[in-house]
Amino acid sequence: MTNTANSPHLFADVLKRVHAVCRVLGGEGALPATIDLSRVVVEPPKDASHGDMATNAAMVLAKEAGVKPRDLAEKIAEKLRADPIVAKVEIAGPGFINLTLKNDAWFDALRSVLAQGEGYGSSRVGAGEKVNVEYVSANPTGPMHVGHCRGAVFGDALASLLSFAGYDVTKEYYINDAGAQVDVLARSAFLRYREALGEDIGEIPEGLYPGDYLVPVGQALAKEHGGGLKMKDEAEWLPVVRAKAIAMMMDMIRGDLAALNIKHDVFFSERSLNDKGKDLVGETIAGLRAKGDVYEGRLPPPKGAPVEDYEDREQTLFKATAFGDDVDRPLKKSDGSYTYFASDIAYHKNKFDRGFLNMVDVWGADHGGYIKRVQAAIKAVTAGKATLDVKIVQLVKLLRNGEPVKMSKRSGDFVTLREVVDEVGSDAVRFMMLFRKNDAVLDFDLAKVLEQSKDNPVFYVQYGHARGHSIFKNAREAVPDLPTDAAKRVAFLKTAKIERLSDPAELSLIRNIALFPRIAEAAALAHEPHRIAFYLYDLASEFHALWTKGRDLPHLRFIIENDAEITVARLALVQGVVSVLASGLAVLGVHAPDEMR
Repeated sequence: MTNTANSPHLFADVLKRVHAVCRVLGGEGALPATIDLSRVVVEPPKDASHGDMATNAAMVLAKEAGVKPRDLAEKIAEKLRADPIVAKVEIAGPGFINLTLKNDAWFDALRSVLAQGEGYGSSRVGAGEKVNVEYVSANPTGPMHVGHCRGAVFGDALASLLSFAGYDVTKEYYINDAGAQVDVLARSAFLRYREALGEDIGEIPEGLYPGDYLVPVGQALAKEHGGGLKMKDEAEWLPVVRAKAIAMMMDMIRGDLAALNIKHDVFFSERSLNDKGKDLVGETIAGLRAKGDVYEGRLPPPKGAPVEDYEDREQTLFKATAFGDDVDRPLKKSDGSYTYFASDIAYHKNKFDRGFLNMVDVWGADHGGYIKRVQAAIKAVTAGKATLDVKIVQLVKLLRNGEPVKMSKRSGDFVTLREVVDEVGSDAVRFMMLFRKNDAVLDFDLAKVLEQSKDNPVFYVQYGHARGHSIFKNAREAVPDLPTDAAKRVAFLKTAKIERLSDPAELSLIRNIALFPRIAEAAALAHEPHRIAFYLYDLASEFHALWTKGRDLPHLRFIIENDAEITVARLALVQGVVSVLASGLAVLGVHAPDEMR
């Protein structure tokens, strides 16, 4: 038996073997001795009937070797056929190499799951690299709404996934507390302050925030200041009210996020960029100007669609076109204050100064046009040393039995995140917000996520985990020695005669389990946590299908009363499923219940 347990995972192990074969061919003169193997991959074939794994080695190396891909594929295949874990090698099309592994390789992969438990699938691909994941960053002007919810879950799951893959992750929230919207918040809160003092404020005027969530802010201001603020001019009361309102809104936002089990490491205030005598925005602009990346000039009139920040005047401009943007960008408004973009440049430079060369920002659906300019700015202020990946999170359509959900009275004009979590629970919210690619619109039906059926993915995956534990419980009659303690049970199952698993459905399930580390690694590198949700649903579906098959074909049941050895082998397979489901759900921030109620 060939032991692959010390390899990161089976796909990585086979990739090493392919690389080794290529190096041998390099030594024999069939390939250049210094050939670059970085583009060689080993992955599941698109058609499962073609084998267990496929490699593009011949396709990507043939040109540099000066040979036809299929001719090179023959040489690679010949050496791979001699590998002790390879059962069959076939060449497809112009030079793809399909591999079928011996069953022992898959049995060893299952043993790796039993050895590593819920740590199975984690990796060191990130090599401890620092990554800053900034997400939510909602304006502190009210409670979180369902649109914020998707970005919050996506960002949190991505941060968790990157940590799982070995990155050193900082989860950050950028508080937009320096713009005009927080002055509107302050004026709205001041109205509620007057109301708390007994004044009839009537209808909330157009342009102010109408939600009832500002009533406690007004009451707190009345308790703290009595009627004193009414005696002051706006220039005096505004900063006082603004600070109180922002502080209370951020407490509310932290509470909303906590309902989804989301906790940020850093809350960075936009106001801190130019507060208490600091002018980090001005310093950043001056640094760019010294390098020739900022100039005084006029922008040409926009062609086609209007540019929202276009003004026909001499102004301070960032030379964004030199770094890949479509037009140069203003850094100061006509009144001399900084643009929002100028603050964003300084903020991202601050991330770089804190040691982050790898940055991920999670933005809402309406920010797509802003990506190029911020990426251009980061290239400029970091001399190309830092990268920014912006993940756009599309809208959420909130439904109940297919009908749009009405707006919230509490917020005034939207459904709050807290209302949704209170109704269906954080697990359903988190899983379903990830069960669609982030850049696709999501229909979230409050009724459907509570259904106990295959059509409800979060239920079906959690039920897979609970079903596994139910099988363990029921197996104790056939296997009296099976420990009730989870750790002892896993240790007991490590001695299972896994070789007894011979049905194609059992072997297919083992292959699916063994796929998890590669899925997790690829999802982390692509910044796509939805891949984990999709995979977990597929794994749970295959597990449920095997259980159902056992109802129709008794010899395939997980528990065979008169054959303890095959029962223990199948319990080891169940443990593999349970461990991977628990591991993947933990990455997504979703609970893995031992039983469903």
